[in-house]
Amino acid sequence: MKIENVKGTFDYSGKEQQIREYIKDTLKDVFKLYGYEPLETPIICNFDLLALKYNPEDEILKEIYKVTDQGKRNLGLRYDLTIPFAKFITIEKGLTLPYKRYEIGDVFRDGPVKAGRNRQFVQCDVDVVGLDGANIEEEIISIFIRGMKEFDIPFEIKINNRKLMQGIIESLGITGEEEISNVIKTIDKMDKIPREDLMSELLLLGITEDNQNLLMKYFNMSLDDLKEEFKNVDNQNIVDGLQELTDLMELLDYSSYSEYIKFAPTLARGQEYYTGNVFEVYAVNSGIKSSIGGGGRYDKLITNWIDDGNSYPAVGISFGLNVIYEILKTREDFANKSMVQLYIVPMDTFKESLRLADTIRNFDIKVEVEMKNKKVKKALDYANRVNISYVIVLGENEINEGKIKLKEMSTGKEYEISLDNISEINKVIL
Repeated sequence: MKIENVKGTFDYSGKEQQIREYIKDTLKDVFKLYGYEPLETPIICNFDLLALKYNPEDEILKEIYKVTDQGKRNLGLRYDLTIPFAKFITIEKGLTLPYKRYEIGDVFRDGPVKAGRNRQFVQCDVDVVGLDGANIEEEIISIFIRGMKEFDIPFEIKINNRKLMQGIIESLGITGEEEISNVIKTIDKMDKIPREDLMSELLLLGITEDNQNLLMKYFNMSLDDLKEEFKNVDNQNIVDGLQELTDLMELLDYSSYSEYIKFAPTLARGQEYYTGNVFEVYAVNSGIKSSIGGGGRYDKLITNWIDDGNSYPAVGISFGLNVIYEILKTREDFANKSMVQLYIVPMDTFKESLRLADTIRNFDIKVEVEMKNKKVKKALDYANRVNISYVIVLGENEINEGKIKLKEMSTGKEYEISLDNISEINKVIL
């Protein structure tokens, strides 16, 4: 048997995993700033739950990893964190709404593998149930903006509205639910495939040449042009879609976020459960074509599942950890960063070095003790090789004199610190 990873799955160790943990920790801190609480949901779900919103031929169903248990039940590995969240809200009793949660966890899709897109990958989600309107959507998008700024990744956020897309298609006399869904999926490819291929796909869906040309016209318009084009329309989806977009854009402009926002009339998002404004985040000048994150409003999903006569509006976003990782790992400040801040080299003072390390760790400084009896030169070479910033060589003289010398490896500068006042080390390292 050849021992290897399954295609599309990877091991992450050392600095690789350090970067990934940094991404998780950073996003957790951002989520908590907005009052979101943690939630953990099961990786294994009932297959019927995962497939509930899709037609048998939908691509997402082909990508679900299907499993069975000893009871022969049909199960699957979750492909996102939204469906498990909606399930949790549906079965959990006594929740106070609005309920705001974040979840960071593995999801699985048996799809194509490329940079930033694996078959096992980590999503970092925030979702809110119980709030409608643009106010909460502005907050959700501000989380995207704050997170991307924390990572110092240049970005843009594309925004569109599913009602608007549906209404434009309906205005051409295309009214079948499945037909509209198929047209939306094709329009979503407008920026990804040549126009001739797009027209061919629309033709296969039975869309006339005149309607194809109208679709090309409408889905290349700016938001202002669409407002003018449909100012007297009586299609409620167009009216609602334009109003929802306008409300959100005005809030984002007031919050000085407009520089990050781009109206994208062809953006649909793949999942059928989206009902209103949708968003996707892209890195600028990164070489990564995949979105870094996305989300949107899904007002009907939980409402229909609970089905108690009440409305449960919901909106959420997801950061793709793997895509962010692919960008950060190429940056020198991450590639060369050591997890260890201080390296203690014992010179026949092993017990004392362990005790000193424990004392220094009380100040939240990450310490490693040399345990292979290396000579000082080899120990310093090691510290340089793995980019540890500071080194202490601890010998009998240092213990007898009650003083240590803290060496900064990048400059060679030494700081003398009393063992009786070891907290002074904070002023240098932190």
